[in-house]
Amino acid sequence: FSLAAASSIRSMALSGKLKMEITSKPVELETIDRRLMQLEMEKLSLEGEEETSGAAYRTSRQRLARIKKEIEKLSAKQQTLTNQWQAEKKMLDSINALKEEEDQLRVQVEQAERAYDLNRAAQLKYGRLEAVQQEQEILETKLQEIQAKGSTLLREQVTEADIAEIVAKWTGIPVNRLLESERQKLLQLEGHLHQRVIGQDEAVSAVAAAIRRARAGMKDPSRPIGSFLFMGPTGVGKTELARALAAFLFDTEDALVRIDMSEYMEKHAVARLVGAPPGYVGYEEGGQLSEAVRRHPYSVVLLDEVEKAHPDVFNILLQVLDDGRITDSQGHQVDFRNTVIVMTSNIGSEHILDVSGDDTQYEEMRKRVLTALRSHFRPEFLNRVDDLILFHPLSKTELRSIVSIQLQRVYKLLAEQKITLKVADAAMNYIAEAGYDPVYGARPLKRAIQRELENPIATKILENVFTEGSTVLIDLIDGKLKFQVKGQSETAEDKTPMMLGT
Repeated sequence: FSLAAASSIRSMALSGKLKMEITSKPVELETIDRRLMQLEMEKLSLEGEEETSGAAYRTSRQRLARIKKEIEKLSAKQQTLTNQWQAEKKMLDSINALKEEEDQLRVQVEQAERAYDLNRAAQLKYGRLEAVQQEQEILETKLQEIQAKGSTLLREQVTEADIAEIVAKWTGIPVNRLLESERQKLLQLEGHLHQRVIGQDEAVSAVAAAIRRARAGMKDPSRPIGSFLFMGPTGVGKTELARALAAFLFDTEDALVRIDMSEYMEKHAVARLVGAPPGYVGYEEGGQLSEAVRRHPYSVVLLDEVEKAHPDVFNILLQVLDDGRITDSQGHQVDFRNTVIVMTSNIGSEHILDVSGDDTQYEEMRKRVLTALRSHFRPEFLNRVDDLILFHPLSKTELRSIVSIQLQRVYKLLAEQKITLKVADAAMNYIAEAGYDPVYGARPLKRAIQRELENPIATKILENVFTEGSTVLIDLIDGKLKFQVKGQSETAEDKTPMMLGT
């Protein structure tokens, strides 16, 4: 056991993530205790308010009633969990006491046998020792039955998941990556990516195939897992595919290292990637690229708008793509073999937009894009990239699917305020049409959702029209979005505030 590993276990124990003593209160109970304390404090505050006839006072009374119900519900759950915890603790204490007694009896049996006191040895071995073992077996069977149901609060042993969490904290390798069969993950790659990336079948298939080749050992082990150059107009899913890939392969979007290459257009800025030379400002900080990968060796590295970078940047990238490592300004060797390198470029986008929706001209368009690419990038750079991937402009149908995905964020934000949002298909189509622009892809869609949905909803939340427990229904009526809540309705018109009853 190294000092670093021991330190990680100690820090997890101190933070409460890993309980090291059976006498410690389970995390579930501690969570309920903290929540009850918060609610009790809020309850006392609300009960101390002076009675008025205003809407604010009525709202606080409603909130007080909800708090009392939640306290009652949580208190019952707290009592149930406390009883369960104490029963399990008593059972584990009994098992441990029996184990200690068993160990002592075995020592006594050995001592009696060495002293040739065979009568006492037989009495201990086939009397009390056998009874202790049977009693221990009965209790352990009961405990296993509880654990098999998945409802146990206490464990006697550290599990594989506990160890994986400690190793993940120590090494930066995600927990699920340590526990889950990677083979199964890779076989499901396309399906998972398409949950977030709409359309772009060729791009998703090409990325998935390259990742599987690498993981099946069909690549140079000294190079990164995969390297891709994504080409296409803005807003078609290039960055989103990189995010989805990071979330799938490494189980978190935090595994995405994003660098805007337009910041490296000047020759003097190139050194920032691997760190400033000794004696220069920023030497101790490390490089933006090298330090990020050194701290997160399992990651997707996104180099955005790579065509804008200074030519000297590609000398560094050639080393990354070919050798799978670079040396930073402080002499640290940074390993890129467990990274996926994704570079995006808008070169040739005009050729892609020219044939939007016309698949018959795809091959000719691809040739023109690759010609434009070769005129900008050096051949030795392009030859080291695993795959050059073209992204198509989004159709209206695909944009409609993206609306559905982006609305999940709005649903989640409102759910945190206990407000339910339901959007009709006609309203979704209206939003998709309002945010459609073949040149800018899905980017205007976010603004359309903010303008048509988020702004009106935010206004009504502040006006106390949409409150906790509300269900907001949005539909398209007479060419306008109509909001309905608890029997009331309102119509939203561009740039005008919504009024109830209009």
